[in-house]
Amino acid sequence: MIKITSKHFEVTESIRERIETRLDKLARHDVQLINPHIIILQEKQGFKIEASVGIPSAKLFAQAKHDDLYAAINAMGQKLEKQLNRLTHKPESQRHAALKVEDDAIDDDFDDNLEEEYAA
Repeated sequence: MIKITSKHFEVTESIRERIETRLDKLARHDVQLINPHIIILQEKQGFKIEASVGIPSAKLFAQAKHDDLYAAINAMGQKLEKQLNRLTHKPESQRHAALKVEDDAIDDDFDDNLEEEYAA
């Protein structure tokens, strides 16, 4: 269940649906969202939206400002997706893991042939 808090602003059903569909896109990563909390602030210049979402391995936080509330929701969602994508693909991008795989691929017979050629 998504907790939505607003200050100086009333949350309508269409805004609630937009936030829920934006957070549903995070489900593509097969990660459980723990206590998502969205805060919407209406300021003089426009809207500010903050999102705090827990996942099993970390906590995600995103903040966006825009004149249009729906654009701010989209920007916040994109920031959350980027953070989640970075966290879920982090083990794949480790340098030492890639180097270890390359070391295993080296053939030991190759070194023996060089020693025999230069021994003569």
